[in-house]
Amino acid sequence: MAGIHFTGTALRDAADRDEVLQEYGLPSSTAEAPRHPAVELSLEPLQNLVELAAKLCGVPFGVINVVTSDEQRQVAAVGFEAAVCAREDSMCAQVFLSGKTTVVPDASLDPRLVSNPFVTGEIAAVRFYASVPLETSSGFVLGSLCVFSNTTGMQDQGQLDMLEILARQAVQLLELQRRTLQLNTALEEVRESNAKLAEFAGRVSHDLRGPLTTMLGYVELAGDEVDGDHPAAEYLQFVGSSGHRMLRMLEDVLTYSRMGGGIQRRHTSLHAVASEVARDLGLSFGPGSVLDSEDMTLHVDRGQLRTLLQNLVANAVNYQSPERDLAVRISGISNYHGSTVVVADNGKGIAPEDRQRVLEPLVRLHREGDGQGSGLGLAICRRIAEAHGGELSLKESPGGGTTAVISFPAGT
Repeated sequence: MAGIHFTGTALRDAADRDEVLQEYGLPSSTAEAPRHPAVELSLEPLQNLVELAAKLCGVPFGVINVVTSDEQRQVAAVGFEAAVCAREDSMCAQVFLSGKTTVVPDASLDPRLVSNPFVTGEIAAVRFYASVPLETSSGFVLGSLCVFSNTTGMQDQGQLDMLEILARQAVQLLELQRRTLQLNTALEEVRESNAKLAEFAGRVSHDLRGPLTTMLGYVELAGDEVDGDHPAAEYLQFVGSSGHRMLRMLEDVLTYSRMGGGIQRRHTSLHAVASEVARDLGLSFGPGSVLDSEDMTLHVDRGQLRTLLQNLVANAVNYQSPERDLAVRISGISNYHGSTVVVADNGKGIAPEDRQRVLEPLVRLHREGDGQGSGLGLAICRRIAEAHGGELSLKESPGGGTTAVISFPAGT
């Protein structure tokens, strides 16, 4: 099938055709390596379209052809085994760039096709032939939907209209596959980027923690030697406090970079993980205590769920209300859509206009009386939720405070 056709655009060489075909996950020139080796074209929907086209036209043979730079590749066929032939031997090569449906009652009488090996008997003895270009919205012609017979014939307009509809449907399926491949590629790039981020953060954290820990050690030694009334004692206290804040920030940055990658899902008890979080934070646990949790089974990465809950509960501790005793309640619900975990506290709460912003990395509200933090806790929680295919949102708790809602979709 000769040439390449774009509406208003011409590709400069045959290699461009193969490159575009690879974007659709379609076979290109045998000299070209597949761009997406892990993804194979799903033939069943195309095969069904070809079968329907042949039945509608009342002919024994139907095929979807993909035209590469030097070949015609039959990716779905009815009435014969799909095969590959040289581009110059293809019947569709003569007509598929015309931009319109081609109908030939007797190919042996058509000057374009009379000497073609599919007509002469060298490969086949085609007589009736109808072909519709598979043209994308950009004007690129991928190949053709073709029906044919060994006997002469003619189709009515209704049959030809249906053939064109099926050709458009085939293009839509191929466009869907192209978008899927693009998403897969983007996802792989994100994974690679995250891996590089984690590696970089780990290296920087290691390189900075050593000198910082040494500095803090000398600050403590100096503090032991300086009298508490000496002005230097206050300066050393400031240095030590700032140094420990930097150390916590390094740990949070490292945690943020690592979260989301390498999810290891297993069935996990929400109540068991919540009890571990309470123990880690030194909080009472159970009904009537600071932290209480319902039980349900989640299919998640246990370690990352623990990090998520620990950050949310630690935020509740840092931003508790001076007007009431802290209480944090963890609950959940599960159905065919998946599972949702709800972490509700009775703390200061977050203003509606700030709830989306605080989920971004390194965002702090700097309100009077707030505890210290890196601004990464909620960002880490959202990263964990998204890595599981879900999302995290914030709303107001009944009676005041913040409620985090984390979804874990089913089938992930």
